[in-house]
This record gives sequence, C-alpha cells and structure tokens, in this order.
Amino acid sequence: MQRRNRWLGAGILALASAVALTACGTGFNSGSGSASGTGLTSSKKPLTVLIGSSGPAETTAVTSAVASWSKSSGTGAKVLAASNLDQQMAQGFASGKPADVFYLGTGALAGYASSGDLLAYGDKLSNKSDFYPSLVKSFTYNGKFYCAPKDFSTLQLVINKSLWQAAGLTNADIPTTWDQLESVAKKLTTGGVVGLSMNGQYERMGAFMVEAGGNLMNADSSKATADSSANVTALTFVKKLLNEGVMKYASAVGEGDGGQALGAGKAAMTVEGNWVTGELSSDFPTVKYTVAPLPSGPAGKGTLVYSNCWGIAKDSPNQAAALKLVEQLTGAKQQLAFSKAFGVLPSIQSAASAWKSANPALVPFLDGATYAQGVPASKGSAAVLTDFDSKLATLATSDPKTILAAVQKNLQATIQ
Repeated sequence: MQRRNRWLGAGILALASAVALTACGTGFNSGSGSASGTGLTSSKKPLTVLIGSSGPAETTAVTSAVASWSKSSGTGAKVLAASNLDQQMAQGFASGKPADVFYLGTGALAGYASSGDLLAYGDKLSNKSDFYPSLVKSFTYNGKFYCAPKDFSTLQLVINKSLWQAAGLTNADIPTTWDQLESVAKKLTTGGVVGLSMNGQYERMGAFMVEAGGNLMNADSSKATADSSANVTALTFVKKLLNEGVMKYASAVGEGDGGQALGAGKAAMTVEGNWVTGELSSDFPTVKYTVAPLPSGPAGKGTLVYSNCWGIAKDSPNQAAALKLVEQLTGAKQQLAFSKAFGVLPSIQSAASAWKSANPALVPFLDGATYAQGVPASKGSAAVLTDFDSKLATLATSDPKTILAAVQKNLQATIQ
C-alpha cells in the first residue's frame, strides 16, 4: 500500500496543485448546515470514500469496514478504489465535487492544504493523543494537524538468512553500528552476491541521513537542511560502501528493488519497508529472512517513516459524519483488522502491544515509529526529490557536498 502511493510524481503533483487552485470556493457545500457545537457541516448526503488500493485484499477490507460503519451510523457511504488516485483527486477538486474522505499522502498535503481544499480536523479527533507523534508531524502543515494517519511504514534492515549463515554469521553478528554494517557487508560479498543492496534513492538512503543526525528539512518542513554536515557524513559513508563494492543499487544487480535483490539471492541484506514482507511471500515464498533495526549512525538510531492519512474535503457537505467515520477507521480494533488483511502497521500506540504479539518477527518496523523522521512535505518538494534521486544514481563518482548543495537550493526555493 505505502510502497505504491508514497510519492506523487512531479508531473502529477503539478497537475494536482494547479487544479486544486481552481477548486477553491466552488460552493460544493451549499445547502448543508453546521453540526451543532462542532463547526462542521452536516447533511443527509451519503459519503464517498476514495482510496488508492494495493490490491483486492485492501479494497475488500476497507469496503467492509465502511459498510459496517454505514449500517451502524445510518449514514450512507460508498468506497471507490481509484485507478489513479492522484489524478482522480485532482479532477474531483477541480470539478467542485471531491470525495468526502480520501487517502492523502505526505507529498500531496502541502499543495492541497495551501489551496484551501482540506479540512484541518486533526485537533477534533477524539483519539488525537493516540497517534504516534512522528506521524502527527507528517500531517501537520503551517502548525495545523490536518488529518488522521491511517497506517505507516518504516525502513529497517532485512537479511537473507541462508546467505547470512553461508557466510558463517550468526545472530550475534547482526550489525548495530555503521562500522559493523560495513564489516558484515564485506563478509557477505562473494561471487554473485553483494552484501547490501537497495534502491539508489533518498527514499532509502535518507535513513542514513537521519542516523547521522540530519535530514533534508527540519521537522515541520519550514527550512531546508539538505547541506548539513550530518547529511554529508551519511552520503560519504554510502559512497564508501559503493566504491568498496560491498553495496550495489538494485538496478546494478538487475532487480527492481532491494526486496527483489534479496529474494533472488543477489544481495544478502537490504534496506526496505514492511511492504517487503508481501513481496517476498508472493514472489519468493521459500526465502527465509530476518528483520533487524537499522544500525545506529553517529547520532544514534534513525529511519524514515512513510504514511498516508484520511483526508476530508473542506467542501464536503457532511464533515461531521466524515469525522466519525475516520475515528472508526483509525480505532484499535479496525486498524488491527486492516493489518491482518493487508499487512499495514497501525498508526495508534494503543494497538502496538496486540500487533507485536501477532507479528513478533516484524517488531523492528513498528518500533521504528518512536525514532523515525518524515520526508519533506513542502509544496513542490516531490519534484526536488525526483531530481535528488537522479543525482544519487551517480553518487559513487560524485561529490556528496555538491549534490546536497543543489538539493538545498531547490528545497529552499519550494519554501520561499
């Protein structure tokens, strides 16, 4: 789910921003009233819920959950699984008839929020304090908590157990520091196997930046911090691994991502999110693997967090019902049901204990929420990250300072 929808492409983001601007003040909520004491619109109109589904399991689970709420609440509600979520959202806002509730990624938040298309309802949630703080930050824009995180993913270290054992390594050798990561990567690199492989993108290597004490922007995406010394340290370390030949990008070993490289036996370790579990079970069902926390860097533990939220349209004629639906969908019982159905991590802390009991081998992914940092969420940042990824493709032969200086300039421009 997150793997597919984490990022808006630069072109789609531009389209979304442009049409969203035209959608402001369309009057879609004409004829609706305000729910007493809430400041939210209320009407008898049914809700439309637009989702970007990872597949039949997710679509079925969300449709069933919404239908159950609809039956108990008496409010009509229909789920639509988008074929192109970003495009259909943009078209809905442009036409003045957006879905009432919808999946919204961090990359799209700033554009729609700045255009006045979103209801900033986060502070009205009865379960507001239950969400992980790192997720609340991801959906806070200009000081406003806009929408409830529906689930999340973090990056951790995934190890091919057969290749690990073949190299004579045991659980005691699982790396907890950068030096140890480099050491075991060397031991694992032999013949047609590379010790570590991942996609050559910020969306993976950014975890090393956090471990070094940096990231591309500050916590609320109000200031670019790409050219910090911490980020230079992180990319310099990754460049060293590349030049030593103990790390290769997934494309360099002929695979689409780190999970495929691991499953195909071309890499012994990868840095991936919890979506990799579905990929491995589907495409490489006989491969045994272990999930471990990413090794600590100079600043300690670190990882990136990816999430979508339940957005509510500001022009919805039934905001009050939409809020009640979101509260139901983000409750512990429902989130645990979603996790069982399609593998996501629950976004609320009260569900952690039950989830860990049901998924003991995947606990590092959930634990990462307490120290993870979000990705840039400023308007236009998606295009900057796309350009950054193209520069990282040549990291082995490029100067990290030069790369980061360009990113700093471009990110700062999105804020100004």
